[in-house]
Amino acid sequence: MDKTSSAEKPIRPYTPEGIRQDEKHARKVARVADQLRNRRSTAPLSRQKRVVSHQVPKVHDKKHTDEKVNLLDFDEVIEIDVDRRICIAEPGVPFCKLVDKTLAVGLVPIVVPELKTITIGGAVAGCSIESMSFQHGGFHDTCLEYEIITASGDVLTCTPGNDHALIFQMMHGSFGTVGILSRLVFRLIPAKRYVHITHEKHTSIDSYLESIRSHYERKDVEFMDGIIHSNTQLTLCVGDFVDEAPYTNRYDWLKVYYQSTAKRSEDYFETPHYFFRYDQGVTNVHPKSFLGRLLLGKFLGSSEILRIAEKARWLLLNDERPDVTVDTFLPFSRLKEFLLWYEKDFGHFPLWCVPYRRVHDYEWLADGFWKGFDDELMVDIAIYGMRQKGDTNYYRLMETKLQELHGIKTLISYNYYPEEEFWQIFNRPNFDKVKAITDPNNIFRNLYEKTCRASMGQ
Repeated sequence: MDKTSSAEKPIRPYTPEGIRQDEKHARKVARVADQLRNRRSTAPLSRQKRVVSHQVPKVHDKKHTDEKVNLLDFDEVIEIDVDRRICIAEPGVPFCKLVDKTLAVGLVPIVVPELKTITIGGAVAGCSIESMSFQHGGFHDTCLEYEIITASGDVLTCTPGNDHALIFQMMHGSFGTVGILSRLVFRLIPAKRYVHITHEKHTSIDSYLESIRSHYERKDVEFMDGIIHSNTQLTLCVGDFVDEAPYTNRYDWLKVYYQSTAKRSEDYFETPHYFFRYDQGVTNVHPKSFLGRLLLGKFLGSSEILRIAEKARWLLLNDERPDVTVDTFLPFSRLKEFLLWYEKDFGHFPLWCVPYRRVHDYEWLADGFWKGFDDELMVDIAIYGMRQKGDTNYYRLMETKLQELHGIKTLISYNYYPEEEFWQIFNRPNFDKVKAITDPNNIFRNLYEKTCRASMGQ
């Protein structure tokens, strides 16, 4: 049963091919809805998807033994509407496939995450951002509509302006705990064949921050991210789409992009190779040696590494002392304070730096989080592959410090929050309101259970 708000009808395809794809999509939705509607168990349920999960693999994650709902075939682009500059697609579409299809008609998604096989559904559930985020926010902020299948098999059309607006907003950052995202509508932006990037070199945090602020306020570039090699060697990578290029580089085999930012003053890419310049690992590239990349690098992108880690997790992973891989979101005004503390207590470089505009006060964060929060600009500082030293739990150390700095961390990796503290950061009343509609028996688990307990085998 499609419970669409009477005030707002869903966005549908216009072309005959799009309509045919939409009809095919409706049959898939009916299959999943029937499975959920007829399910008698209230035991936890996880998703079976075609591409590997881009959450940090964990040895004891309960998802490996949960019953599964089959979403393998939810991986089609239904329509690209050039006139309306929108795309209608299923959640399992990876961004590499999406970029190929949209770029063929001169458009691209406004936010393209850094890894080829991150899916559009995963980008919503896991809060994906990238180098256009300093203007546009995250991928979720470019979305217009979600179709959601509830745990009881109802199908809801959710938009920011209809009766299901809270459900729409709470899908973001939910890690699949709210419902099954089955269809997305999102905005596209005009693109050109090439991207030109300039690597600005800075020797102080103050200079680096001033340049970020200047580009943000002047809006004089289309792309902005950076690599912090140390607190005295900081590179800001800014650029634009261009029609022509004197040469192009790609970083999907022997060359490593983050290393190039310390050496090169500029770079040119074909547009897809710019979007996925980090696909072998942002600052934690595998294989690490030149010889390893020469022999295996062409065959080991991010997906293959994650798949190997998932399959051989008992041999390769250590849940007792896991390496630190985490995205931290900070108010821009607290970034210098963070970097000075980080150098002293962590000391692991390089870091990935992604400025991120606050375009919406997200409902999945507790109301108290936004009180007294004056920064319009935030910054994602991403740490990849840091070995933990001594007896310190560096994940927990980061969780504690971020609360002091009015920041948060994403939940893609290891989380050690006590439950009461967790719900002081994340908005339990809003999750409870939505779950009462979409998952009253909690078969998708709640956010704390999924990201802090079940992921650790508890």
